Amino acid sequence: MFYLILVITITVLIVGPSYWVKHTLAKYSHPEDRYPGTGGELARILLDWANLQAVKVEVTEHGDHYDPIEKAVRLTADKFNGKSLTAITVAAHEVGHAIQDRDGYLPLKLRTRLVAIAAPTEKLGAAILMIAPVITIITKAPSAGALFLLGGLLTLGAATVVHLVTLPMELHASFARALPMLEQGKYLIQGDEPHARKILRAAAWTYVSASLMTLLNIGRWWAILRR
Repeated sequence: MFYLILVITITVLIVGPSYWVKHTLAKYSHPEDRYPGTGGELARILLDWANLQAVKVEVTEHGDHYDPIEKAVRLTADKFNGKSLTAITVAAHEVGHAIQDRDGYLPLKLRTRLVAIAAPTEKLGAAILMIAPVITIITKAPSAGALFLLGGLLTLGAATVVHLVTLPMELHASFARALPMLEQGKYLIQGDEPHARKILRAAAWTYVSASLMTLLNIGRWWAILRR
């Protein structure tokens, strides 16, 4: 019973944040035409206001983000073309990162370096986990498989650690950059500010919630190797 409760608790802690983020962003994606302009248009306006004319606004299929290397705010199609509260709020959050970059915000620089290290490390971890069962069968030594599993656990967990460490930077982009711009520019419809705060908090947790889901994959590999 203890282990069942432990598994349920861990699952809730992992899945819970992901569900909350997705639910919050989806909830305020309707009505789709709440605002007169799109998220992409607002991003351009805010970037120009911040004297960041050189920063591009682009559509992406790889999640909303700011690329400090290419100097681009990238929004998924629903945010770039959308006119919902979620669309404009997420756009402001990503512009917040561009302003952090402009100001030489140290945590953003640290996050950029950590991500550059974690990305290939995470891929290596996935590869290690894929060959772990094969190594175990060839060597007929469970310890060999356990060693590869340990390597996979360490590397696949890298992204989770990076995003947890840099969560304060995400919150800073939301509440010290994006929200003041939305308020000062009076871009929000009256009564939308409390809901925008929820979206900004969810936007800050997006990467953390996504990376936590990798822990479920680690659990699945562990179950496979124990068979």
